[in-house]
Amino acid sequence: MRTACLRRVDTNGQVRKAGRECATTSPSLLALSDWLVEQHCPVVAMASPGVSWKPVYHGLAGVVAVCIGNAHERRSRPGTKTEKREAAWIAELLAHGLIRPSFVPPPAMCALRDVTRTRGALVQTRSHSTNRGHTLLEETNLTRGRVGSNLFGVTGRRRLAALVASERDPHG
Repeated sequence: MRTACLRRVDTNGQVRKAGRECATTSPSLLALSDWLVEQHCPVVAMASPGVSWKPVYHGLAGVVAVCIGNAHERRSRPGTKTEKREAAWIAELLAHGLIRPSFVPPPAMCALRDVTRTRGALVQTRSHSTNRGHTLLEETNLTRGRVGSNLFGVTGRRRLAALVASERDPHG
């Protein structure tokens, strides 16, 4: 659940705040965007911790201007932190121009970044697994030289299979 806070200044100069909770599902985000349009809200601000901002951004971007603020740059407010208080604080910062918008790349670039990050994570996982395999061999006194330098190459896998099958000469 996410919390939205609508900050308005009425004709008497009084600041009024209205809150609303919504999930990050499509129907809930549609209801939120309808409410924002109904209330004549021109701009929405939100923090960007991790990737939790993405569904809300994509749900509201075509309806209102969306300002994504860097969570590390936002000044912390002292006291107990709740979703409701955090939403009100972000609305206050936006009203006073204290949120510097983050760059949100176009959808094609976002997709390319996601693919690139995923590939990087997969390569890192592969390297970790390879290193762990080498460590296991060394812990069991089967040095890399006996199996080969490329543990998961064709020859290395063949030699590992021979070791698993309890063959005496894995080089054979």
